[in-house]
Order: sequence, then structure tokens, then C-alpha cells
Amino acid sequence: MDTTLLVIIVIAAVALVAIAAIGWFVAQKKRSDELRSGFGSEYDRTVDEYGSKGKAEADLRERQKRVSKFDIRPLDPNERERYAKSWAATQARFVDSPAEAVGEADGLVNEVMRARGYPMSDFDQQAADISVDHPQVVENYRSARAIAERNEAGEASTEDLRQAMVHYRELFNDLLEGDAEVMEEQRETVRR
Repeated sequence: MDTTLLVIIVIAAVALVAIAAIGWFVAQKKRSDELRSGFGSEYDRTVDEYGSKGKAEADLRERQKRVSKFDIRPLDPNERERYAKSWAATQARFVDSPAEAVGEADGLVNEVMRARGYPMSDFDQQAADISVDHPQVVENYRSARAIAERNEAGEASTEDLRQAMVHYRELFNDLLEGDAEVMEEQRETVRR
């Protein structure tokens, strides 16, 4: 084999390896960007928690895989109305009994999650599961829960309890409003 042909073969092999490496890096960046976009601030929180982008992304992909196996369903209009009325009553109760209202809000959020099809296990797993479909409010859920736990220990101020109610309300509304969007999409599909 002559030297020129050998040089051409080596250059072609190096070029193919370089192209494959560039393709891999581009695909990896795209996956990272999709996770960052889909999870928002939860992406950054998870990277901080793991101290490694690769480990964090593996965890986020595992969350997506886990949640994809759930039978998450929208609430029917009667359920949505009933839960909305329960929330209004819980929120009104806050004026006279803030500590009790926060406990009820926690229970009501859990009840809606269960009704939607989220498995109810330990809190950390619940928050991880919720982060897949509701990443913009999962930090509110964590904050509200931390305040609720301080409340149970008698260590939460009225302002803390007010903030917990705000956080729970944001998650509660997201859980119910998501249903409204899904139901509207389903109605649009039927109309077509």
C-alpha cells in the first residue's frame, strides 16, 4: 500500500471520529437543553444537589421514565369543582386558625395528587414525581412542606403559615389548571 493512500485512510478515519464526537456532543447538549427547559429551576437544584451535571441529568431522566408509567389523569369537572370549594373553605379557615388551615392545605394537595394518579409515598419521592409535570411549582411544594413540618413542631410564625398557604395554593392551582388545559385539548380534538 502506498504512503498517499495510507495517509488518506488515516485522515478519513480521524475525520469520521471527529464527526462522530461532534455529533455525540451536539446530541448530549440537546438532551441537556431539553431537560433544562423542561425542568426549569428544578434542573439547577438537582445539579446542585448531586454536584454533577451527569448524575443530575440521569436522575431527571429516571423521574421522567418513572412518571411516564403512571396513569395521570385529569379530574372530571365535578371533582375539580369539589376540590376548588374545599380549597376556598380551607383558605377561609386560615383567618381564624392558620395552623389548622396549613395542615388541611397539605392534606388537600395530597388528595388531589392521589386523585390525579400520583402515587403517594414519601415526600421526597412525591416532590420528584411532581417535578416532571409541574416543575415551576415543585419548589413551592417543598417550601410549603418545610413550613408545615415546622408548624407541627410549633416553630412556625403566622407569616410562615401565610407563606405556606401561598405555596400550597400555587401547586393546588397548577394541579387543577393543568386539568382544565388537558380537558380543553380533549374537547378541541373531539370537535375536529
